[in-house]
Amino acid sequence: MFSEETLYSIALRRCPLIGDIVFRKLVREAGSAKEVWELSKTGLKNIHGIGQRISHEIGHDDHLKFAEKELAFCEKNQIKILLRHQNELPTLLAECDDAPAILYQKGDFNPQLTPISIVGTRNMTAYGKAFIHRFLEELPSQPVVTVSGLALGADTEVHHISLEQNIPTAAVLAHGFHMLYPAKNRRLSEKILAENGALFTEFNSSQKPDRENFIQRNRIIAGLSPATIVVETAFGGGSISTATFAHQYNRDVFALPGRITDKYSQGCNQLIQCNKAAVISTVSALKEQLGLNNKETVAELFPTSEIRKQLNDNQIAIMNVLDKNVAYTLDEISDRMGVASYKILPDLLELEISGYIKALSGRQYLAL
Repeated sequence: MFSEETLYSIALRRCPLIGDIVFRKLVREAGSAKEVWELSKTGLKNIHGIGQRISHEIGHDDHLKFAEKELAFCEKNQIKILLRHQNELPTLLAECDDAPAILYQKGDFNPQLTPISIVGTRNMTAYGKAFIHRFLEELPSQPVVTVSGLALGADTEVHHISLEQNIPTAAVLAHGFHMLYPAKNRRLSEKILAENGALFTEFNSSQKPDRENFIQRNRIIAGLSPATIVVETAFGGGSISTATFAHQYNRDVFALPGRITDKYSQGCNQLIQCNKAAVISTVSALKEQLGLNNKETVAELFPTSEIRKQLNDNQIAIMNVLDKNVAYTLDEISDRMGVASYKILPDLLELEISGYIKALSGRQYLAL
């Protein structure tokens, strides 16, 4: 059985012009979705920014009847309804300013596992596919859950290989649970649920996979994880929006570089060029940046002297300045070394690519 607050939350969110931000404002002012619903029109108008069109819709019987049907549908289909203002969203997603007011969930999403979002083009090449296989084949012993969008191409590959490697995986949909798009992935979605994974959507059972829903969906993929990996994407591809959301949320973003002549590497190269994503140089370095490497095992199989290049004097000086726990800005590194910042930047980039340091937002750096 669902609570009254869930019922009124669905009814309120169903009202035209009430998106996630307005919903949050109303609930914060009134105390609950039920209290918003029961406020007089005068009371609603006293809330700054709530106009006549919005207040007119609140309290409408049609929205409440829809909410009752939605609860019955969710109960019948074993769908959980998570409310942001009740602190029920996954922790990292709840931190995002534009997180959904309501999130529908089927299956399990273990909060003890670290989510890793992996996205890419529907027109994936052998290069991108090989990377996904190689990366996920090295993760079975790690406490992670992969997150993607169930689209054809890279998303499908991520979910499939995760399942093959016994890694839990979660898919975020761009429509309600009354359907499954793309239909080709229905069996895959069922297997995700059977293998302790989850399906998420912010859309109710009346909403179809409209074009604009996919961009909206991408912010949830980015918001669920501390890191997003972009495998392949063209200029303006949907994965660019996912990376942009992750960057705005101050999450780590990694992109697989490719040849400048390859259409589906151009978006990744652009993300790297614009400092919106760190470059993926090797799977081993990526795992280390994600905090997933078992350092003792790596040292045994790949001695440091074999996998790391010889540092020059300037790079050694930078490493002597940096700390593993406290991030230093470019200006601070420059002051400590007594070297102009523009002379340090090329070495910082090379150290990052080689896996010696980690670049954070605001031109801050940590030693690894």
